Amino acid sequence: MTNQLRKKIAQIVAQAKEGHIPSSFSIVDIIDYLYSEVLHFDAKNPKWDKRDYFVLSKGHGAAALYVVLHKNKFLTDQDLEQYSQTAGILGGHPDTTCVPGAEASTGSLGHGFPMAAGLALGLRIQNKENRIFSLLGDGECNEGTIWETALVAARQQLGNLTAIIDLNGSAAQILPVDPLAEKWEAFGWKVLVIDGHDRDELNRAFGGLNYSFRGNPKVIIAKTVKGKGVSFIEGHGKWHHRIPSSDELEQIYAELA
Repeated sequence: MTNQLRKKIAQIVAQAKEGHIPSSFSIVDIIDYLYSEVLHFDAKNPKWDKRDYFVLSKGHGAAALYVVLHKNKFLTDQDLEQYSQTAGILGGHPDTTCVPGAEASTGSLGHGFPMAAGLALGLRIQNKENRIFSLLGDGECNEGTIWETALVAARQQLGNLTAIIDLNGSAAQILPVDPLAEKWEAFGWKVLVIDGHDRDELNRAFGGLNYSFRGNPKVIIAKTVKGKGVSFIEGHGKWHHRIPSSDELEQIYAELA
């Protein structure tokens, strides 16, 4: 099923000539799982006050979020077809002012996660039981705002906050973040390390979390493959923001069939 979502990602990016296919491919399994099995939401009422919040801090992976929002009826076929076009509401990064289901306008790395922590604290102050989930990139974990937020969240015992790290190897190409699990543990977070493409491991990780008002915040480090599912894209930095030709798009479709 998620390979069908990957095909849609490739399709809208190729049509618009805008987007990050490899980064979207690495996170689409996780986002689809969250909306299928974890999050409480109402697509007909995206601002439902009892919803869980999902903040895509890694905003350049927006195409993955869009195809999942479309699958869950937040977005129409026309919305998806008009991705990154003047007449549409979907840009290369999510815009909370016009995209139903987008809880934060993100793109500049290191911005979404602090907003997620602020939501967690604000909702707890109001005695609301909403849960907050935020997906970060591994390269994003080099931003100072990530670790400042991690300290605040642990100090405030934001047990309603869960971070998910897309460990797809991007950081290793420029500035490695190892040992990532030990760093988060040192900052006071409960850490789980899983295969981010394995549904059984996603079940195990999210099914065992304690979402109490107060307690250690949680981080799930998801080992993923950048460009997952297409052999000539997987792991290749040159595809980070590359738009496939019509022939390459057919090859992508063939490998995802």
